[in-house]
Amino acid sequence: MKTYNYSDLNKQAIQGLVQRNVDPANEIRTLVENVIEQVRQLGDRALFDYASQFDKVELTKLFLDKAELEEIASAVTADQKAALKVAYDNIYKFHQSQVKAEDKVETMPGVTCWRELRPIEKVGLYIPGGTAVLPSTFLMLGIPAQIAGCKEIIVCSPPQTGGKVNAFIAEVALMLGFDKVYLVGGSQAVAAMAYGTETITKVDKIFGPGNQFVTKAKTIIQSTTTTAIDMPAGPSEVLVIADETAKPAFVAADLLAQAEHGIDSQSILVCTDEDIAQQTLVEVEKQLQVLPRAEIARQALDNSYIVITKTLAEAMDFSNQYAPEHLILATESWEEITGSIINAGSVFLGNLTPESAGDYASGTNHTLPTSSYARAYSGVSVDSFVKKITFQHLTEEGIKNIGPSVEILADLEGLHAHRNAVSVRMNK
Repeated sequence: MKTYNYSDLNKQAIQGLVQRNVDPANEIRTLVENVIEQVRQLGDRALFDYASQFDKVELTKLFLDKAELEEIASAVTADQKAALKVAYDNIYKFHQSQVKAEDKVETMPGVTCWRELRPIEKVGLYIPGGTAVLPSTFLMLGIPAQIAGCKEIIVCSPPQTGGKVNAFIAEVALMLGFDKVYLVGGSQAVAAMAYGTETITKVDKIFGPGNQFVTKAKTIIQSTTTTAIDMPAGPSEVLVIADETAKPAFVAADLLAQAEHGIDSQSILVCTDEDIAQQTLVEVEKQLQVLPRAEIARQALDNSYIVITKTLAEAMDFSNQYAPEHLILATESWEEITGSIINAGSVFLGNLTPESAGDYASGTNHTLPTSSYARAYSGVSVDSFVKKITFQHLTEEGIKNIGPSVEILADLEGLHAHRNAVSVRMNK
């Protein structure tokens, strides 16, 4: 990991550091646009072809039914089921607390306004496959979708060897009460859910993280169809702010936990103490020796770096410019700096709070904005699966009170039919 001194970095240098997952030659866009068009034109046939081309699996059908899921899930052990249940319960408890009815507001006598929640009817959940299968993502998306009351939930995940899914994906599907999982991955899954095929229903909104191809597909779909997306959630990333109170072994473990996701992940250390930074690098090498995914982690670390700052305030300034998906405050002084956080997807406070807790079972959602999108997007929540519809009601007193102002405002905009819609009521 290369080391930079914050005081040596100008605005342009910082901009270069915080930029990631760029596609300057539009190579990814071109490939993804072609995949989307093939799925739109050919439907299921394209999905079978891409399963063969990208996943190296010859499928005879595009989904697994309940009986097949039950057979696959039988390989899950009792302690693994118990761990999944702990995660399920905590995620459910946290997300259930987000469902709140809003009060009605009388903005003036006789004029009442309010909002009510309605679920998005058809949603698509993308559960990544790739080098790591993520049943935790299935829980993070499936639980709030159910709490919200979505009527139809389509689940897509890349086919594994033999045209199946991982046993834990099957187990979570059964926990959530889903009786079908579609064997489709990558940008083709996004296209299938956006346009619909002979087998897969078109949805109103697509959820789930993925690689750069999945993320690019989601951004293209959002701008070219009526299907919405949760956020651009691409390769995962973490930024750790550490000072002299940090534990190098803990910081190293957090950096590696992110790096093992994939070679395009990023693990950034922003540290006020050079000794702590060096000790962390020693710990990284030590812990790498026993990691099964060490080679993947090494490649990710080659794309990562350390920034040395003089103060925690400088560290937070850099973090806000980076806008990390995950932000860890590895300091005993975390309470003093949380108010300075402006851009972050999810925050982990203190030396005893690893990102892994939020990734799996603390209850918060781990589907979060990456690539600086934390500047404008929030992580997935129950709110992501609902629409908030506004209502208003006027009584006779209300139309008399608000009517004259509306007539004047309509006049000044030259919209006389708008004025008349009020006037005819007031005249009655």
